Amino acid sequence: MMNWQKLISNKRLGQEHRHPKRNDDRTEFKRDYDRLIFSAPFRRLQNKTQVFPLPGSVFVHNRLTHSLEVASVGMSLGNDVAQQLTQRHPELRDTLFQEIGQIVATACLAHDMGNPPFGHSGEKAIQSFFIEGAGCDLQREVSPGFWNDVTHFEGNANALRLLTHQFKGRRPGGFVMTYSTLASIAKYPFSSAAASKKGKFGFFNTEKDTFRRIADELGLICLSEPGDPLRYARHPLVYLVEAADDICYEIMDIEDAHKLKIISFDETARLLLGFFDEQEQELILQRIADEGLTDQNEKVVYLRACAIGKLEHECARVFVDNEDDILNGTFQKSLIDHISPIACEAYRRCSEFSVAHIYKSKPVLDVELSGYQIIQTLMERFVGAVVHPERFYSKQLISRVSSQYDIDSPDLETRLMAVIDYISGMTDVYALDEYRKIKGDSLPIV
Repeated sequence: MMNWQKLISNKRLGQEHRHPKRNDDRTEFKRDYDRLIFSAPFRRLQNKTQVFPLPGSVFVHNRLTHSLEVASVGMSLGNDVAQQLTQRHPELRDTLFQEIGQIVATACLAHDMGNPPFGHSGEKAIQSFFIEGAGCDLQREVSPGFWNDVTHFEGNANALRLLTHQFKGRRPGGFVMTYSTLASIAKYPFSSAAASKKGKFGFFNTEKDTFRRIADELGLICLSEPGDPLRYARHPLVYLVEAADDICYEIMDIEDAHKLKIISFDETARLLLGFFDEQEQELILQRIADEGLTDQNEKVVYLRACAIGKLEHECARVFVDNEDDILNGTFQKSLIDHISPIACEAYRRCSEFSVAHIYKSKPVLDVELSGYQIIQTLMERFVGAVVHPERFYSKQLISRVSSQYDIDSPDLETRLMAVIDYISGMTDVYALDEYRKIKGDSLPIV
């Protein structure tokens, strides 16, 4: 069984033996949070698509606003769980365990930082480039481990790389985050060779030893036999990060769809009120009337807040009720899968409605199709450049890449990974701009 006292550590990756003098009273976990908030990769999330195209006249969620909202829900989940479990385990009072709300909130901020432009379409474009595109011939030039990584390219694994990899000009340990924060980000704590049926995994081979250090330090349960692909049980706080994300994207996508007039107010209200029994629904509607809310958008905001509060409470309860299974690494599925039947059925209806009417809507599909083509083209040109760096055009392209990426390495795998680092770090708009320039569709005006 994993142990809370060991699982919550403020030791920093890359500064294990340093104890720098602090000039303020922030905790190490609050420093993690601030470090991410003020980082360039986090700032770039404001220009990365969440689901709908980036806003025109109506503002909808991007990756930045989504991450901030997930962090808010994650803070509430962590605080509620800490309060309940310290009552059950008095020995955890006045220890680092009481800071798990801050740890979960920080991990929530980072959970999408590794996503490429255009969301899942961008992920698929990178994978497909190697599986069925121009990069498929490279399989015989690289190691099986590297090939597994790139053909299953995953934003979750890329987030851990972004935070821990020593890019050029950076200090050892990347962002130098605490061990517990880093472990809480790893939704799929296993290598690409053990990827799930959906192709999900938690760390590239380049970060395998780093994750092993984190797991050993925190006492994560190793699930793999000697010689098998590396696989661990989740850090318990991963379940809270996952729940915060599940709650926000499902509920907030419904609200965005209403703002964009993809679904009616009546349908939106029906979906959001579905999380409550009849008595609770009557109380909510009475409160709306008492508040004097007549604007439909404001009513949806109120209903959304109620639904999120309900799901947050349910997920915290499930976590506390299943603490032993979570610490044993035997808890199955997500917290959302174990909430009350009424709430679970309402969540299922929202999910099915989103798939049918939101994720397959024309504006969303248009972005996915365009984004796929943009990322595919960028991969073709830049990978071609690092495979044949001696060519004139290759040299011109390579000169455009930031110096932090090791694109001049003598090792082919390192150069290929540098291309993926560069492209996956782009915003949607920057990727589109690079695409236009490379295609010759956008020339600078002299």
